[in-house]
Amino acid sequence: MMRNHMVTCEPPRGDVYKALADQTRRTILSTLIPGDLSVNAIAEQFDMSRPAVSKHLRLLREADLVRETRRGKNRLYRLNTEPLREVDHWLSEYRTMWEVSLQNLKRYLESQVVE
Repeated sequence: MMRNHMVTCEPPRGDVYKALADQTRRTILSTLIPGDLSVNAIAEQFDMSRPAVSKHLRLLREADLVRETRRGKNRLYRLNTEPLREVDHWLSEYRTMWEVSLQNLKRYLESQVVE
């Protein structure tokens, strides 16, 4: 029996990909790289309502890509990079496969050059 041993690790949960599929949510994650922000501070950076930003943050929380803490009346959001590390780890095996494939293609094309 022939098996593909190239890809062996489990992909992260599907809700991580659902959250990352939207450009606005990816931008929200980028805005949180420097540190914690309130929902109001996040919403100021977008041309959409605060409730719309809150919906995006809810999906990011459900995917565990952001963590929410409360300080008084404020909710602060912090980037949680662990699910992103899992995505990167899972993709790294594919990255290795593509690097090998591209090297093989390069060698083949170079061997076809007529001198």
